[in-house]
Amino acid sequence: MSDEDFMQEAIAQAKQAAAEGEVPVGAIVVHNGGIIGRGQNRVIRDSDPTAHCEIVAMRQAAQHLRNYRLTGCDLYVTLEPCSMCAGAILHARIARLVYAAPDPKAGACGSVLSVMNHPQLNHRVNVTAGLLADECSSMLTSFFQARRQPRA
Repeated sequence: MSDEDFMQEAIAQAKQAAAEGEVPVGAIVVHNGGIIGRGQNRVIRDSDPTAHCEIVAMRQAAQHLRNYRLTGCDLYVTLEPCSMCAGAILHARIARLVYAAPDPKAGACGSVLSVMNHPQLNHRVNVTAGLLADECSSMLTSFFQARRQPRA
């Protein structure tokens, strides 16, 4: 599968989150060419402020590998990770991060903060930004526009 194929899998997770009333952000973890973790935002459903899609996907991947270190894994996410998720990505030792849309309000991979690959931290992640960004940005914009509409 290509990077675009994997990002489409993350987009499918984001769409499922939206259908459940969550902010439409999705993630997958890939190891040796196969998906070993899937996540979608679950903060409302789980009443858990840490249930961001990246965390959910990495937890599933860690269970699959039976290891908290996700060495050799790639993470695909539809929105630039926040500082919490960026920290978890670093601690998990994710090898590569591919994200779609930048997050100008909370992004921690350069938009607001630069947690990812900070020179004083001991792990480096290969980061690819902007893959299918327009599609993911549009999904978020549509979701929030619909949420702001007055209910009849």
